[in-house]
Amino acid sequence: MEQKPHIAILPSPGMGHLIPLVELAKLLVLHHDFRVTCIIPIIGSPSKAIKEVLQSLPPTIEHVFLPPVSLEELEGQQPGIQISVTMTRSMPSFRDVLKSLVATTRLAALVLDVFSSDGLYVAKELNVSPYIFFGSNALVLSLFLHFPKLDESVSCEFRDLPEPVKLPGCIPIHGRDLASPVQDRTTERYKLFLGNTKRLRLAEGIMFNTFMELEGSAIKALEEEAEAGNLPLYPIGPIIQSGSTNQVDG
Repeated sequence: MEQKPHIAILPSPGMGHLIPLVELAKLLVLHHDFRVTCIIPIIGSPSKAIKEVLQSLPPTIEHVFLPPVSLEELEGQQPGIQISVTMTRSMPSFRDVLKSLVATTRLAALVLDVFSSDGLYVAKELNVSPYIFFGSNALVLSLFLHFPKLDESVSCEFRDLPEPVKLPGCIPIHGRDLASPVQDRTTERYKLFLGNTKRLRLAEGIMFNTFMELEGSAIKALEEEAEAGNLPLYPIGPIIQSGSTNQVDG
């Protein structure tokens, strides 16, 4: 019997990053008859809550925990820095797992969240098609995609901008209202955020959690730019948590 096509999923550490990709995995199984392997990087030991979420999934969605990462020397650091270091240190073991899936399954693609974008390089190395699942909306995705140019064009701190930031198809945003990692350009958090936004374009496509009726103008503007830049974008929302169940519901 021919194997079903297989998808590998790589979330960044933490329940808030795992659950959106788990919900996407359920939809891939339900609507496209994929098998899915969730590859889970962890800091220390996996929490009871994470184990319960994974154990509740149907047998078509498997999971593998990567070897735990110790961050004792980073105690007290911002969570974003801890997540970034965890992903970097997990890449050798992630590569081994992905290489095994390439050898033993009909691996069709790797799906990552934006904070696990180090995995894009591994996917390219192993000739696996990488896709980003962006769990937020079109406005935030637009900010991420435009941020490298904003970094080059804005000379002051964003919070000090006299005029709002204008993104195509989106409402203007005051610089002081942007996420905290971008409010101090001298910090490691800022550099990590910028690096993540630059790596987005290594993906073969980006799925994001919104829909035309909610953000029509922002989505159209993104799609026009994406077509010119050869980066397919897929608004596939709304994706919401469907509860802990071993059944895949429609």
